[in-house]
Amino acid sequence: MTDSKYFTTTKKGEIFELKSELNNDKKEKKKEAVKKVIASMTVGKDVSALFPDVVNCMQTDNLELKKLVYLYLMNYAKSQPDMAIMAVNTFVKDCEDSNPLIRALAVRTMGCIRVDKITEYLCEPLRKCLKDEDPYVRKTAAVCVAKLYDISSSMVEDQGFLDQLKDLLSDSNPMVVANAVAALSEINEASQSGQPLVEMNSATINKLLTALNECTEWGQVFILDSLANYSPKDEREAQSICERITPRLAHANAAVVLSAVKVLMKLLEMLSSDSDFCATLTKKLAPPLVTLLSSEPEVQYVALRNINLIVQKRPDILKHEMKVFFVKYNDPIYVKLEKLDIMIRLANQGNIAQVLSELKEYATEVDVDFVRKAVRAIGRCAIKVEPSAERCVSTLLDLIQTKVNYVVQEAIVVIKDIFRKYPNKYESIISTLCENLDTLDEPEARASMVWIIGEYAERIDNADELLDSFLEGFQDENAQVQLQLLTAVVKLFLKRPADTQELVQHVLSLATQDSDNPDLRDRGFIYWRLLSTDPAAAKEVVLADKPLISEETDLLEPTLLDELICHISSLASVYHKPPTAFVEGRSAGIRKSLPNRQGSAEDGAHAVNEATVIPNQDSLIGDLLSMDIGVPMAQGAPEPVTSNVDLLGGGLDILLGGGGSGPTETNAAGGSGLLGDIFGISGSTSAMIQIPKIVWLPAEKGKGLEILGTFSRRGGQVFMDMTFTNKAMQAMTGFAIQLNKNSFGILPAAPLQVGPLQPSQSLDTSLQLATTGPVQRMEPLNNLQVAIKNNVDIFYFACLVHANALFSEDGQLDKRVFLTTWKEIPAANEVQYNLSGVHGSADSIAAKMTANNIYTIAKRNVEGQDMLYQSLKLTNNIWVLLELKLQPGNPDATLSLKTRSVEVSSMIFTAYESIIRSQ
Repeated sequence: MTDSKYFTTTKKGEIFELKSELNNDKKEKKKEAVKKVIASMTVGKDVSALFPDVVNCMQTDNLELKKLVYLYLMNYAKSQPDMAIMAVNTFVKDCEDSNPLIRALAVRTMGCIRVDKITEYLCEPLRKCLKDEDPYVRKTAAVCVAKLYDISSSMVEDQGFLDQLKDLLSDSNPMVVANAVAALSEINEASQSGQPLVEMNSATINKLLTALNECTEWGQVFILDSLANYSPKDEREAQSICERITPRLAHANAAVVLSAVKVLMKLLEMLSSDSDFCATLTKKLAPPLVTLLSSEPEVQYVALRNINLIVQKRPDILKHEMKVFFVKYNDPIYVKLEKLDIMIRLANQGNIAQVLSELKEYATEVDVDFVRKAVRAIGRCAIKVEPSAERCVSTLLDLIQTKVNYVVQEAIVVIKDIFRKYPNKYESIISTLCENLDTLDEPEARASMVWIIGEYAERIDNADELLDSFLEGFQDENAQVQLQLLTAVVKLFLKRPADTQELVQHVLSLATQDSDNPDLRDRGFIYWRLLSTDPAAAKEVVLADKPLISEETDLLEPTLLDELICHISSLASVYHKPPTAFVEGRSAGIRKSLPNRQGSAEDGAHAVNEATVIPNQDSLIGDLLSMDIGVPMAQGAPEPVTSNVDLLGGGLDILLGGGGSGPTETNAAGGSGLLGDIFGISGSTSAMIQIPKIVWLPAEKGKGLEILGTFSRRGGQVFMDMTFTNKAMQAMTGFAIQLNKNSFGILPAAPLQVGPLQPSQSLDTSLQLATTGPVQRMEPLNNLQVAIKNNVDIFYFACLVHANALFSEDGQLDKRVFLTTWKEIPAANEVQYNLSGVHGSADSIAAKMTANNIYTIAKRNVEGQDMLYQSLKLTNNIWVLLELKLQPGNPDATLSLKTRSVEVSSMIFTAYESIIRSQ
């Protein structure tokens, strides 16, 4: 009889009966009873009342029964912690059992029971098991350390388990080494410090590589993942590691193969691209990837998603393997679509004829989604391989002649893109397209056709009639089509104003008066104002030359691609998203990046203009008490810092691989332009933030003198704005100021200008500051210690300098430099901050930031999220790179910061939040 019998009992006094059976003297009866208890627990019945009776069954030599009891304990120990203590003695005893399976079972179960009282008793048995003579016990104990770290990290560190775990990396048994690596990796991810617990060096790597050949497949995956996080010290070491990992490419398990590919892809970055070894290694990577495509469809899909990344990074690896990506009739749709994508990426002049022949065949299939993708693929081939464009257009025309509705519509969409790539080259086919106008019913196809008519209105005799036919059902059209119609009619009017005036008035009226769509209404008003104010300007705006589109538009951004290459064989490589996009927790926030390319610009770079936040000193206490208030001020106003940019210890000229050139200057966002004039806007809409004054020196501490103050930036200079109030009974005179050494070298650039201060009188003053003084690191970094002297006494106080006052005007980076620098700064130097209560569009935020010397380098929209990439420079030449993620309509945003000096992050975040919330 099978075990299903244990699930069928429905007696009224079931708990009572089980209780009596558990206390039966016969071992077989006991085992049967425990099985029934586990069965009840599995189907969701509460059998916690039997806890003491089940625990009594632990005293047995029967391994099967012991496992069942331990299973019960793991499930109910948390809800019955006091009862669970009863089991501790048995656990400790089992950890010293002669049978290694029982020893391992005991230590594993104790690690799974998340009860503090039991955890205390786990330490000694675990310490013994980590040194056990049996490798099975040692490997189980290694994983138990990771579980214990999750329960109590301080206990693991205090009891020295981490050191024991590190010692296991040198174990003679490869499975013990693999489990130690897995445990250390998990602990690393959970660690709050963010620093690696084990410093990987050549000796450790050598031990891991030795164990790699002998452990199980999952042990190999753990070791390979750990090797992927190691950066060899030179090319020779990288080459040696590659040679020892390459045999893993022939493994039967796909996970091992992909993990090996990940390590090799990373190490390839460190090898000279023109070396024979690199060429040989590249050839060796192709066969295992091709072999993965012989697996079941699910594994094929994962392999294809990873191959998609590899092909974008290194297309040479699979350039001769086009045929393996040809679609088979019995492939699932998700595999077919992925293969199509890779085919396009591998298409070149040498294989385009073969690819087009395949794609034309696919376009006659029955699966509509696949056919659409195939037709789009033909268009992408035309854009990517210029010499083949004519052949692609001819193929598309053949498909249009089939008169299959969805094929025709998809072909028109891609032909629109071909027109944008090759203007004035294939316009002869417009008449063929117009013949199919009546059959179009999909918004994208209709919008594409309208765009073609508007763009080439001067070549289509009846363009006005064609567009007029669309206007009849204007209100029923999709928003995408309405917007294209509006633009197309305005283009037609600007090209043929004489006979289309009524048409343009009609469409502008429809867009501005009859529409509820704000985008359409706004565009209608802009066109209306443009046309009525300055038709010549309207022509320049609406008929301006458009940038040519390129095949690269569907490629992943280089920094994201590099990050995803580091996550090959994980979910990130299947989703094509970084882990931060779908995993919560600290480990998701650690960004990985590929090492610097061999011979990169950073090698041999020397510091030109170093950042001046100095390292920690033995004493950070400012000696304000011995200050001489009468010391002379800084001579004259400080000279503006020249744009001698140094991001990485070498000038921009080294980063760019050419002559030095400072950051490009651009107009501040929000400046007046043509559209601004149309709506009566002039000048910038955003101003530099003014943070309100706060009390720095209260009257009770200043013997009647109260000082309110703030910091601001005006005209490229830092100012200390203060209000002095005399709340004493006597006049105050002879004011002077002295600032202690500080992190940013701030000192007065001129004497303090405060005249005699009568009782109850207040005076405002603004003290210009220089940033050329002596530097001493303060805690917090922006802490400034001040001494004010007058005829009454010397008063001391401390205040915090607002970081925005230290943002210099030359903080805008070139896009290429920004991208290179972001990649060069280690992932450990990235800090994230959550902003709440964020209002306004990405553009308004960018304008606000620009007004405060935080410059937006680029803006992207990724899956509905607006991404702003920004840079700023502090007065002491520290560069800070920022990435702001905004979700339209969501008041929560994420700000990521990268800099060589992460200690500035908290003051930057505070300033950023103040600016973004300012009105």
